[in-house]
Amino acid sequence: MLAMKRKVDAHMIAVMGLLIALMVVLSQILGFETSYIKITFSFVPQLIMGMLFGPFWTAVGSSLADIAGMVIFPKSAYFFGFTINAFVGGLIYGYFFYRKEVTLKRAAMVVLLNTLLITLILTPIWLAMMLNIPLTSWAIWSVRLLKAVIMFPIQTALIYIVGRAVPYKRLIRRFV
Repeated sequence: MLAMKRKVDAHMIAVMGLLIALMVVLSQILGFETSYIKITFSFVPQLIMGMLFGPFWTAVGSSLADIAGMVIFPKSAYFFGFTINAFVGGLIYGYFFYRKEVTLKRAAMVVLLNTLLITLILTPIWLAMMLNIPLTSWAIWSVRLLKAVIMFPIQTALIYIVGRAVPYKRLIRRFV
């Protein structure tokens, strides 16, 4: 099990705040969103957060970014299920990348796990609850499946490229 004992200091709070702000901007301002689908690149700062802070703090930071995005840029009513999605996604990124080298296999596993758990299981449940439509509705599944197929190679490649470019060993020394 990963040791999660971490002294919270001003440097950690500042870096976490910057990454949360970047997640909000990439998700709420530069993202594409409809009633059934949302495409963003907020997974990039989430990756960096996971590399630096581990599963717990990445999950907390991702949840805070989701809540801040809804408070600052409300597009619909707040729904707690999407904050659960952010928390689970943060756990996944932190678990796979905390103090570990970013490999193509890890990147693909993270995207696959996020796609299965969040995109294809949790989000359709939340949408069915919010929009009061059956979970078997083709309106929910058609765009989700298309998004999964298109975004899988894009997300995997970006995670691998960005993850390899981040000097995480040097950065981690500052947080130990």
